[in-house]
Amino acid sequence: MSKISVIIYITVALLILLLISHSPNKQRNNHHRRHRRLKLRSNFSFNPTTTTTPADHHISFDPLVADIERKREDKEWEKTHFFSDHQDSGDQSEQHAAPGMESQPEWEDFIDAEDYLNDEHKFNITHRLVLLFPKIDVDPVDGFVSEPELTEWNLEQSQRDVLHRSQREMELHDKNHDGLVSFGEYQPPSWVRDSDNTSFGYDMGWWKEEHFKASDADGDGFLNLTEFNDFQHPADTKNPKLLQWLCKEEVRERDTDKDGKLNFKEFFHGLFDLVRNYDEESHNSSHDSADSLESPARSFFAQLDKDGDGYLSDVELLPIIGKLHPSERYYAKQQADYIIQQADADKDGRLSLTEMIDSPYVFYSAIFDEDEDEDYEYHDEFR
Repeated sequence: MSKISVIIYITVALLILLLISHSPNKQRNNHHRRHRRLKLRSNFSFNPTTTTTPADHHISFDPLVADIERKREDKEWEKTHFFSDHQDSGDQSEQHAAPGMESQPEWEDFIDAEDYLNDEHKFNITHRLVLLFPKIDVDPVDGFVSEPELTEWNLEQSQRDVLHRSQREMELHDKNHDGLVSFGEYQPPSWVRDSDNTSFGYDMGWWKEEHFKASDADGDGFLNLTEFNDFQHPADTKNPKLLQWLCKEEVRERDTDKDGKLNFKEFFHGLFDLVRNYDEESHNSSHDSADSLESPARSFFAQLDKDGDGYLSDVELLPIIGKLHPSERYYAKQQADYIIQQADADKDGRLSLTEMIDSPYVFYSAIFDEDEDEDYEYHDEFR
């Protein structure tokens, strides 16, 4: 049955390509929409925070585009850390005389990626979607992309990108290049070192030894790449020590009376909104008054307060820590939901290849520029 599905899929894909390439009514539209040059915008920041909002969480749909973005990020990262090294060492003269620095492009400009993509120096969106579709339509192989399939695809792209950044960051701290980082080798980012003790992230202990030890899953005193990746992105960890540490940090941050636990007021004015807004059903009720929310908040507080002492300990926060610190899967699903909402023309809750081809900008949030036209359009849903 699977072989028949594959044969049907290939036949349909070939027919779609044939119709697109030979239809006289769509030939001009094909020139304008299907073969535009792809130019990528920088999405790189050197001021990381411990939380990420859905609005600024970008996941590249196409692994080819993601690879180009990573290469561009790597160049900017190297350039920035070159300056940082000289600033830390106080070498101001060499900092301004760095060889090759003046020839580097401005990273606010657009990087033309067309040469990476095909022999015609054009980015053929239709061709890319035809190639990617069977890689997404895998469970089951039925000629449609469902929300779970698209979520898994987005998650795979996101995890690859996150691990690459962690590996790059780890290179800064692995002084003896043994593939491990000790706490003695680790140095917090310069923006943390230069801040006061009340800055967000530093006060929470995000860069302190307790966080480092919690990330050390095997307890050998060093972080390997997997552990360092967890250290950088604890929301995605399966390490119970690190999840417990996250709970302790939530108590530490919200505990205004410093008694080591959270009363209802501390929970209500900090954590309840985060939990409530995590669920899609609650997004439309974000303008509810505090009075109308107090009753459901107290009910939820009571459910979490397992020992019934009127307070929440760090252990009692464990069931909701995933809602306080959304994982990459959360963002992958959010993007999948958005894509299906925008591209699902027949509203059946899934995407056909035709629907994906008809909505290229939903998948490629970049800038498309005509060769003969200097005007361009912004399609910036996820950047």
